[in-house]
Amino acid sequence: MSGMSSLPLVSRGAIARFTAAVAVVGLLAGTALPVAAAAPRHSLGHQSTAQITRTGTAHVGRKTASEPATVDQTQPDPEEARAELDKQIPNSISAARVPSSHVPRPAALPVVDATGGTGFDGLNHFDQRNAGTGDYVNTQFSLEPPDQALCVGGGFIVESVNTALRVRSTGGANLTAPIAINQFFGLSPEVVRPNGPFGEFTSDPKCYFDQTTARFYLSVLEIDVDPATGDFGDHSATLLAVSKTSDPTGDWFRYAIDTTDDGTNGTPSHPGCPCLGDQPLIGADATGFYVSTNEFSIEGPEFNGTQLYAMSKAALAAGTLPTVVHIGGLTQAEGPAYSMQPTTTPPGGTNASANGGTEYFLSALDFDATLDHRITLWALSGTGSLTSATPAVSLTQAIVPTEVYGQPPAMQQKKGPAPLDEALQGKLGVRLGLVSKPATEHLNVLNSNDDRMNQTVYAGGHVWGAVNTVVKGPNGVTRTGVAWFIVTPSWTGTTLHGAIANQGYLNVAGNNVVFPAVAANAAGKGVLSVTIVGPGYFPGVAFVRLDATHSPTAVNLAHRGSGPADGFTGERSQDPVDNGVERWGDYGAAVAAADGSIWFANESINQVCTLAQFVADTTCGGTRTILANWGTFIGNVNP
Repeated sequence: MSGMSSLPLVSRGAIARFTAAVAVVGLLAGTALPVAAAAPRHSLGHQSTAQITRTGTAHVGRKTASEPATVDQTQPDPEEARAELDKQIPNSISAARVPSSHVPRPAALPVVDATGGTGFDGLNHFDQRNAGTGDYVNTQFSLEPPDQALCVGGGFIVESVNTALRVRSTGGANLTAPIAINQFFGLSPEVVRPNGPFGEFTSDPKCYFDQTTARFYLSVLEIDVDPATGDFGDHSATLLAVSKTSDPTGDWFRYAIDTTDDGTNGTPSHPGCPCLGDQPLIGADATGFYVSTNEFSIEGPEFNGTQLYAMSKAALAAGTLPTVVHIGGLTQAEGPAYSMQPTTTPPGGTNASANGGTEYFLSALDFDATLDHRITLWALSGTGSLTSATPAVSLTQAIVPTEVYGQPPAMQQKKGPAPLDEALQGKLGVRLGLVSKPATEHLNVLNSNDDRMNQTVYAGGHVWGAVNTVVKGPNGVTRTGVAWFIVTPSWTGTTLHGAIANQGYLNVAGNNVVFPAVAANAAGKGVLSVTIVGPGYFPGVAFVRLDATHSPTAVNLAHRGSGPADGFTGERSQDPVDNGVERWGDYGAAVAAADGSIWFANESINQVCTLAQFVADTTCGGTRTILANWGTFIGNVNP
């Protein structure tokens, strides 16, 4: 396919790697919590007021019978990797907390076929690459990993990935076509082929359905770019969208919180800024809506730690601008605060009411990418005041001793047909314009990233969370597993304490489980979902049941993978930066529904085709593109 223009593709990262590829939400009155006790007087960090603006409205609209779910693309443009900017959280000055000989050696759990649940395929790479209508047709980059967002309420599912979203019924019916994130937020298309202009960089979607306001909340990271070159500009924001009703196929309010923090537009002046707020994490309690970001300099190496934003969720639902409290300058133990995961409370659950309303967070404490045996429990108190023009909130923390966890390794996968990998090693890769000569490649291994804290929830009086971790088998070979924690917060006056109610590991003999997403219902019964992958499994989705007094006894296989991951970030000739390790997951999603069941979504491989089929049709019947074949799976189960 000579003569076709090469365009950048994008590999998306989060805290340990932020990828900067070129071109790269009725009116309800909020009821404040009664102030049962004064919030702690001495708050951690530095408080200021963040700048939030209304940026218009979005209308989704339901798919008509004549509207295709995706735009057909039988011959997509070949794309090649461009320069990437690694963003690393600096190590603390301390030595490793736990000797390397203490790598966890948990007992392996048996894998059984799940029963009693339902599920269906979610958004995949073909959907993402072809999302968009009108001026947005054929303007999406090829992206890895998807970064799974999921929220469920009122009979609807909103699912999102990098960089597309779709609304479905809880029965699995598609109510909308895949929608480009930039189109939904009223931004410019990612790229107008063949050579631009380029639109704003968006990434890291998160989604939440709030039972109290009966609204959907969606967030993404946004960075301005130079339209002519695609280079990053000097402004960034966290974009929020909030549905105007409980029907997400209707209108949404749109907002932007300025995260540039260079002293302009009323933002604080932080080192190395203009900055970006990487991987916005969202949560909510009875009164507040919360966003936590990791702040990096756009151009330089500076890392300014977690930036926390707290605001009234009722104001957002009503389309009005809340006062946004911004807290920065945060540390934990001997290092910087990073990836503070805000909690949500399941439908029917009781929000924390201590000290005038409290929102809890969890974060990991492995600064050295080795091993640690602590996590941080955070509490933002006085959240009932967020409905006022001058909120009075206070942040405190407690260091909680835990089981050992640590930096996970890359993951092998089961061998099978991988037509992109095979094409790159022969003349087909040359004919497709992907390489100038046959390349030396191997079946992709998958990236398990790091041991940051994943999704958290406050349920049954406990804070639940989980991390990726290295685990070691009987023969000494290291694999990726999951360490999970159920923490009991308590207070002595205004002093926060945290203790482990239950904890444990997920480990599958000879294989890997990765990117945990945990949810629990109002009764305190939980589900933790993962990708399962290894020499015995194509990438699929599994889950375990757990609670504060019971640990899992088996890993339930909810969705068996169909073939190996075959994406460009695992090919050295296409993405030399990732060194043959394919980007995977970054995070999954899980949420409790009003009926007490748990919905979950994780990355998986839902298709397979041979090289001959790929030669005849590089989309393999509309199931992949030339460059990637990742998919997602959405499941529902009673815990």
